[in-house]
Amino acid sequence: MMFKDKLAVVTGASRGIGYATSVALAREGAHVIAIARTVGSLEALDDDIKEFGGRCTLVPLDITDYDALDRLGEHIVNEHGVLDILIGNAAILGDITPISHLKPKVWSQLLDLNVTANYRLIRSLDPLLRAAENGRAVFVGSSNIARNPQHFWGGYAMSKAALECMVKTYALEVEKSNLRVNILNPGAIRTAMRARAVPGEDPLTLDTPKDLTPLILKICSPDFQDNGKIVDYRKFKNGDKNIFF
Repeated sequence: MMFKDKLAVVTGASRGIGYATSVALAREGAHVIAIARTVGSLEALDDDIKEFGGRCTLVPLDITDYDALDRLGEHIVNEHGVLDILIGNAAILGDITPISHLKPKVWSQLLDLNVTANYRLIRSLDPLLRAAENGRAVFVGSSNIARNPQHFWGGYAMSKAALECMVKTYALEVEKSNLRVNILNPGAIRTAMRARAVPGEDPLTLDTPKDLTPLILKICSPDFQDNGKIVDYRKFKNGDKNIFF
C-alpha cells in the first residue's frame, strides 16, 4: 500500500474529484481527513472507505471559516505531529457572466474560497507538511481557462490564475525541503461544477473523477520529485512523456 500509515487532508471531499481522491488515498493505506460542508455526503464517503477497511476522519466545515482551519492545524499537531499529503480541491464556479455583470458578493466568494482558503491551508499546515519525510501538496487548478481567457469566465479564471501564481511561489519557497508542491490541471471532468458551467454538454463524453486518481496518486508518491509544476491529466492519459502543462 503506497501510503500505509500516512495522513492526508482532502478539501471538497464530499463529491467529485475530492470524493474520488479520498477513496483512492484510503485504498492505498492513508488515513484521510475529509473536509466538506455537506455532512450527508461526508458520511457516505466514510461508509465507502470503511467498507474496504480504510480510515477516514470527517471534518464538516466551510473552508472559508479560516479560524477553523487554524484549529485543524493545531489538532493535527496534537494528534499526529505531521501531515504527509494535502489535496487542495475545494472550489466554486461563481457566475458565468460578463465581468461588468459579476456581483461584488460573487467576486468576493471566488477569492475567499478559491484563493484565500488555500492560502490559509498553506499557512496552517506548512510546518506539518515540511515535517513529513516526503510531504506532498497538490492543488486543483484550471490552467486552460486561467491562461486562455474566454468570454464570461473572468471571475473563475481570475481566481484560478491567482491560485496558480500563489502555489508556484509556495513551491519555490519549499524547494530546499522534502516537500513537493504541484498543481493538477484536470481539464473537463464529469463533475457537478462542469455540468453547471456547460449545461448542454453530454456528461458521458467526459472522463470521471475516478479516472484522475492514478495521476493524483502518482503526484503524491515519494517517487514524484518534480516541484512547482502544472501536471496535465490529458497528457498523462495520452501517454505523453512530458506530462506538464
